[in-house]
Amino acid sequence: MFEARIGTPALLLMAVASGLCVGGNYFNQPLLHSIALDLRVSESTASLTVTIAQLSYALGLLLLVPLGDMLERRGLAVGLMLLAALGQFTSGWAGGIVMLCVGVGIAGLFSVAAQVLVPMAAALSDPARSGRAVGLVMSGLLTGILAARSVAGLLSDYGGWTTVYRVSGGLMLLVALVLWRVLPASRNPRRIAYGEVLGSMLTLLRRYPRLRSRSLLAGLSFASVSGMFATMALLLSGPAHRLGDAAIGLIGLTGAAGALTATLAGRWADRGWLQVTTGASVLLLALSFLPLWLGATSLPAFVLGFVVIDAALQGIHISKQNVVYALLPEARGRLNAVYMTAYFIGAALGSAAGSLAWQRAAWPGVCGLGLAMALGCALAWWWDLRLQRAGH
Repeated sequence: MFEARIGTPALLLMAVASGLCVGGNYFNQPLLHSIALDLRVSESTASLTVTIAQLSYALGLLLLVPLGDMLERRGLAVGLMLLAALGQFTSGWAGGIVMLCVGVGIAGLFSVAAQVLVPMAAALSDPARSGRAVGLVMSGLLTGILAARSVAGLLSDYGGWTTVYRVSGGLMLLVALVLWRVLPASRNPRRIAYGEVLGSMLTLLRRYPRLRSRSLLAGLSFASVSGMFATMALLLSGPAHRLGDAAIGLIGLTGAAGALTATLAGRWADRGWLQVTTGASVLLLALSFLPLWLGATSLPAFVLGFVVIDAALQGIHISKQNVVYALLPEARGRLNAVYMTAYFIGAALGSAAGSLAWQRAAWPGVCGLGLAMALGCALAWWWDLRLQRAGH
């Protein structure tokens, strides 16, 4: 079945939609102190919403993203966005921590619309430029993650921590409707039953060693970063820095400089520099924890480490598309689901471990944990390099 090709304006719209969807899962990170005060819970209880968002997103990746290989993709992406907007509205009118957790869980589960759009961008683009297309959409997704913290902090100072959830829900409704009008219908040429889709994901994982190596690398890299994401607001609002929600959010915006590496990494991958890009990104990931550790008392050092770690994470992540999507083009949705499930399981485990490290050893413990996971990334990259040289 012939797939209609799309141009840059449609890709930009997909990038915006992806950023809105996934970014919504990060609104709570700079707001944990305010949420704890308003809902009368401890900061550690408030930080559980970070883990819930990531676990529900991982569940959506496992159960919903594979539908992209069996259903019409445009309708699937739009439907998921509408349900994610419902979750944002639920969070925006939450009167207690339980309702907030429900809203965060709903939004996280259905915000996987972004991961329907990413392989869709590859399918609807010129094959010779698929790396750039995915890089553009991923730039939007990653910029959304970074901008989410800044916007959440600023809107919290303006109208309280619930404001960003209400605004996000409205914007998601609007963008979903525009997506429906702009994107062409897109469907996998082979119809597959849902049970077959889920079962085949395990088959794909067994069949392709580099899907395993890249998924492990992804999970470890996001785990390394998520411990820092889950606790940075506690550090920055604490005695050493005493920053408010808006200031913490603005620090998150500095990581947007790193988001530019997603597009660059996509271009380098198209030129055959994939392993060089991955290796350099893994090295940057490990090195970032030195300025982050110094950031316990130095705000400029923290900002430097934050920019570097975001650039490293994005370089590792975007370089996967030339490996993972090329394994079996007609199964892009399922391949993406396997990879991204590992990615966000790593994020959930990393944020939970980071919160525990914060309780036991404060910020040095968080940085030590992140560095250990970054070293694990290096081993996963070495494994992937060996598989490539063996012809897998």
